Amino acid sequence: MKNVWLVLLVSVGFLSSAQLSDPASWSVEVNDLGDNTYELVSTAQLDAGWHIYSQFSVGAGNIPTEFRFYEADNRFELLGANQEIGTYKEYTEVFEADVYQFKDFAVFKQKVQLLDTSVDYILAEAIYQACDDERCLPPSPEVLIFKINPEAVVGAEVASIIDNYYDNDIEPLVAQAPDLSNLKEVETKEKTTPTDVALSDDIEKDNENDLTTIFILCLLAGFGALLTPCVYPMIPMTVSFFTKQNENNTKGKFQGILYGFFILLIYVLCSLPFHLFESISPDVFNEFSTNPYLNIFFFVIFVVFAISFFGAFEITMPNSLINKVDKASSVGGVIGIFFMALTLVLVSFSCTGPVIGSVLGSVLSSDGGATALSVGLAGFGFGLGIPFALFALFPSWLTALPKSGGWLNTVKVFLGFLELAFAFKFLSNADLVWQAGWLQRELFIAIWIAIFGALAIYLFGKIRLPHDDKDQSISVSRLLLGILSLCFTLYLIPGLWGAPLKLISGFPPPMTYSESPYGFSSNANTAQIEIPDGAHLGVHDIITFDDYEQGLAYANEVGKPALIDFTGWACVNCRKMEERVWGEPVIKDLLKNDFVLISLYVDERADLEKEDQYVSETTGKKIRTIGNKWSDFQIERYQVNAQPFYAIVDQNGNDLVEPVGYTPDVEEYENWLESGLNK
Repeated sequence: MKNVWLVLLVSVGFLSSAQLSDPASWSVEVNDLGDNTYELVSTAQLDAGWHIYSQFSVGAGNIPTEFRFYEADNRFELLGANQEIGTYKEYTEVFEADVYQFKDFAVFKQKVQLLDTSVDYILAEAIYQACDDERCLPPSPEVLIFKINPEAVVGAEVASIIDNYYDNDIEPLVAQAPDLSNLKEVETKEKTTPTDVALSDDIEKDNENDLTTIFILCLLAGFGALLTPCVYPMIPMTVSFFTKQNENNTKGKFQGILYGFFILLIYVLCSLPFHLFESISPDVFNEFSTNPYLNIFFFVIFVVFAISFFGAFEITMPNSLINKVDKASSVGGVIGIFFMALTLVLVSFSCTGPVIGSVLGSVLSSDGGATALSVGLAGFGFGLGIPFALFALFPSWLTALPKSGGWLNTVKVFLGFLELAFAFKFLSNADLVWQAGWLQRELFIAIWIAIFGALAIYLFGKIRLPHDDKDQSISVSRLLLGILSLCFTLYLIPGLWGAPLKLISGFPPPMTYSESPYGFSSNANTAQIEIPDGAHLGVHDIITFDDYEQGLAYANEVGKPALIDFTGWACVNCRKMEERVWGEPVIKDLLKNDFVLISLYVDERADLEKEDQYVSETTGKKIRTIGNKWSDFQIERYQVNAQPFYAIVDQNGNDLVEPVGYTPDVEEYENWLESGLNK
């Protein structure tokens, strides 16, 4: 293969003649930190109007920047995350999430420790995607050479090193992404130079409203755990102990308040180890939220908790541990009260454990980090512990408490149904990361319909579980809760046919990840559609080919022009065109009846067969993937490398009209299609 410098020369020459978009200009710098430690600085200057994505990904669908390091074994190791300067986040409607990105410039700083002091240079690749407001370019690799020895001579060997990794499926060392979960939404968006922006570690915390929301939700979870058979009966027993065992009434009240405070403190202390994890690895919470194995683990844990709440078994702490803590509570004084609070926490674990598991799972899988976890557990501890303090202050309130009874088990079962529903969110997270198709939107909604429908039936007394009272009557509050559950179930049903279900937005998989992305109504007549070999039903049930040769052969067979759609999985404006333009009846009818649609995904990562891989005559780059092939085809034929890009060709592949790019105006796009038909 030609050496890298020849590749770059050829590429530059081609870009200047063909006017391809190349909005990122990269440079590198090496800083000696001493003790064989170096800081590798990569800077990308971006043309006006263009942006590239951060390394930090929330799984929204965009392609994050990735740094790959070659020949690291026994030569060097990466220290910590590859920090970023200039990152900002912005909500994107197409991805339905905040997307982390750069504009104007991007700076990356990776520390490395040399294991071999004879190393002259470190070879890396930055894989990134550049987009502007109308198009996205195919993911592009940028070769980066960091010279540890400024006098080092680097030549053609770097190309053969990279080729060896790709050709033999050897995994390079991938830099760890930084944790940017606390990045303010517009903090650095208007900055224009790297010196104007601090490292992302120094950027201020997200809006405090997020932490307030977490605290309130966990506070409600604490109140919910309070109303369970393991905890509720302890309120009058504990408060009576403090108020009646002390001759000094004030002292008894103080001890009761201290008892409630210690319950809160114990839960907050449980969050401290996670701060240690975060200091060791700033990206640990991002790994929690995106790691499919951890999400499956949480799914299993939640299902087990739900079954426990239904009464199949109890999850308890070891008796030996409870006995030791209970014995320590007899010491007396402040220490004794602390161990009394700890005893309650341990004894009530069979009821509070599943709720705590919900808090841990939900917060750990979010982007709030250890701070959010501490806030969440503080809210839970406050909801569980402060009522003990209040009843100690006002013992007369105890007379107003409802008596213990079967309603406590109803609360417990109700929480079990919620646990079971939330469990499938974690399974959905893993499925979305793997794109396995296990739990698409319709199935997720169907499961929730079954869960909340069963909850409504239970609350109406038509289902009895092991610990329910046989002769228990249905209270007014239980009836109202049952009606609310039934209403929610009925609300979910239209979601099976494509309703947006805004009330639970963010819980089910997105509309694009479903058996019928545009609703079941669009599939009403799909059984009668004859799908030719090599094709499939694409967006809006349009027959679509993903291979140019197969699509062109079919166009020749049926005597129709072909619409070539150069697109990408992570192309925002491609999705906008599909949803807002192709979805219009007049455009949809044209694409279904008068054209053969050929969609070529330039970011498809599936490898070509070894014998089909080649070196591009246009760019000199090795074409290894299906996406590389279609990107190279677009560049060679149209001297353009941006998406979306549309061309109308006849059965022989000859262009009928001038191709167009992003065209959000429906009438303009219709006129362009009609002009192709007229030719």
